[in-house]
Amino acid sequence: MNLTVHRCGSIKRIASLALAVSIALVAPASANTQVYDPQTRTWVDYGRTEAYRYYKKHGQVPEAFRRQIVRFRTAEQPGTIIIDGNQHFLYLVQPGQQAIRYGIGVGRDGFGWAGIVRVGRTAEWPTWTPPAEMVARDPNAAKWAGGQPGGPDNPLGARALYLYEGNQDTIYRIHGTPEPWTMGLDVSSGCIRMNNDDVIDLHSRVQVGAKVIVLMQGAALYKGV
Repeated sequence: MNLTVHRCGSIKRIASLALAVSIALVAPASANTQVYDPQTRTWVDYGRTEAYRYYKKHGQVPEAFRRQIVRFRTAEQPGTIIIDGNQHFLYLVQPGQQAIRYGIGVGRDGFGWAGIVRVGRTAEWPTWTPPAEMVARDPNAAKWAGGQPGGPDNPLGARALYLYEGNQDTIYRIHGTPEPWTMGLDVSSGCIRMNNDDVIDLHSRVQVGAKVIVLMQGAALYKGV
């Protein structure tokens, strides 16, 4: 079945954004992730269980979270990345009022954030080194305190784009995942998840230094076009 998606989430820290973006929305904001099921003509909850079952049944995520070219108006230059955690979309701005839209997973409750950063560096099949605070709270991360080599089971997936504020690593990344069914969910510790095919595609198109705008979750920054 074809599914359309919307949701809103919480944020941990907020940066002021001077930004004018206009995109077509499919539904008003909601307190939870939901998708539209055209078979029943209703909005239904879309949590971890539903997402996993859908992926196991169809071998892919709902259509809304699949890579596609969409109409997109913004004053930002082509090559800019705009992340909308409310809708679980990452946009790579293209010429001609268009963007490549990718489905993403974002920070779970208490781990969302917003701001303007840049791609400081990138890596193919990156090593994952969990930050100290994650090591302290997560036994699964603790065993990789010295770094987990890149590979299909690595939490960073096939590619990683490291987000910097000035010359400082923010510890946030845009990266792949061995759990592609988590697109559309609030699941991470603040990083932006993409399925491996999509992050490979994004990595091939993005330059180091590219501007990355992470929109404030819950903000009314959109209007239809």
